[in-house]
Amino acid sequence: MASPASITAPPRRENLLLINGMAIAWAMALAKLVFHIYTNNHYGYFVDEFDYMSCGDHLQWGYVDQPPLIPFLTHISRAVLGDSLRAIRFIPALATSLLIVQTAALTREFGGRRYAQVLGAVSIAIAGMYLSNGNLLGTNCLEPNIWMGCVYCLILAIKKDDPRYWLGFGVIAGIGLEEKYSILVFVVGIVIGLLLTTQRRAFLTKWMWFGGAAAFLIFLPNLLWNIHYHWPFVQLMRAIRAEGRDVVYGPVPYFVQQATILQPLNAPIWIIGLIASFISPRLRPYRVLGWCYLVCYATFFALHGKNYYLAPIYPMLLAAGAMQIEHWLDGSKAVPARQGWKPAFIWTLLIGGVISAPMSVPVLHPGTFVKYMKFTHTQLAQTEHFGDQSPLPQWYSDQFGWKEIADEAALAWSRIPPAERQDCGIFAQSYAQAGAIDFFYKAKELPSALSGDRTYWLWGWHGYSGNCMIVVDNRKEVPERLWNEVEFVGRSAPNQWALHREIPVFICKGKKFDSMTSLWPRVKHWH
Repeated sequence: MASPASITAPPRRENLLLINGMAIAWAMALAKLVFHIYTNNHYGYFVDEFDYMSCGDHLQWGYVDQPPLIPFLTHISRAVLGDSLRAIRFIPALATSLLIVQTAALTREFGGRRYAQVLGAVSIAIAGMYLSNGNLLGTNCLEPNIWMGCVYCLILAIKKDDPRYWLGFGVIAGIGLEEKYSILVFVVGIVIGLLLTTQRRAFLTKWMWFGGAAAFLIFLPNLLWNIHYHWPFVQLMRAIRAEGRDVVYGPVPYFVQQATILQPLNAPIWIIGLIASFISPRLRPYRVLGWCYLVCYATFFALHGKNYYLAPIYPMLLAAGAMQIEHWLDGSKAVPARQGWKPAFIWTLLIGGVISAPMSVPVLHPGTFVKYMKFTHTQLAQTEHFGDQSPLPQWYSDQFGWKEIADEAALAWSRIPPAERQDCGIFAQSYAQAGAIDFFYKAKELPSALSGDRTYWLWGWHGYSGNCMIVVDNRKEVPERLWNEVEFVGRSAPNQWALHREIPVFICKGKKFDSMTSLWPRVKHWH
């Protein structure tokens, strides 16, 4: 009869392998965090980061273009760490680094051992979209973590046959709704996936409904805010759609974008994961995830969503694909020949990731990066149509030129006589210009900027009469229609890498309109 030690030895060895795989994932996450902290100050502040910081200075339950979570976290981060680029981008760097660990954990729950966990972790580490997420403060940075938090609860609810995990799913989904509304599509995908599989029995448990109630209660403050302000986010989406700024892809280009947005070498892994979610016996209990992906894909494509809207869902497919690849490589037939492929797969991903990293993280000087794109014959995807041009892709070019705009506004302010300053505001054409002025000159006696763009419009005109106004606008005819005296101060200093260059600034006096109350509805410009 076998001794107790001999019976329990294999599980101990298996547990050791799992621990080792997760240890490697944690080490990779730490290395990625250090990498982001090092590179996150190589360029400048990104256009949308001014929005998050401005909203963080005005804490409330909602904003025109986003729920309140990221502005709230930005407010806390700035209070603790300061305003440097590395400080405001610490949360994104941390989130995208922890995504490596989350994916390795999902791989483990799918049944993947050490190699699968490492393969899943590497696929996340080199993924261009997640590298970019770690480099910029934004709603995209936490989205994959939240979606995968929901997936983890779903897997445990099924694997452990414990419906109480649906409460955790609901809590995380509710937090996700306070971070970015697109998680609604993911939740709908999960619901449809449950209904299409045997897991539909989850709806018969009270915990599923408790989870739904928890999500609703967490989301309720933002919902009430949207109702109070007449659904500003919906208004914004309609305005963007009417403007026709977003790039719309056809069926084939859209799929190509999904196959390349993370990293082209990752595409076979997540495609294998998607197929396996429907045909693999190991993943049969989790088929709901495959249906969820198809629902999300179809929804975002039908709504002409940007190519990165699906990015948060791919870690679960990469985890499933890594598990399936490991299972195939460790199969009973031709094992010795296949074992040599394991390091080859890892090294191929790592080398490809190093080659493509400059496309997502500013490791190169802008001039060097332009030469690098030409040398590699790289054509980067465009998500929006822009009037101004830059040799850099938008996510890089929009990190230049903002300090120059703020400096020109400050120069105009210095020309306002002290006796007139109390009733003289600074009006900017966009939320980014207004946010840049507020950020760079908040401690230098400049008043808070005004704008008709997004949430700045909701914050109003701060009691100014309108008789004196500094206007930052590239359309001179606009201030000339509204003021009798329009003095051209100058243009923001040229920056060859900026997307929006040499923005003019005017000092305007002698209003032609009746009052700011009558003017303000006309300056509303959400785009």
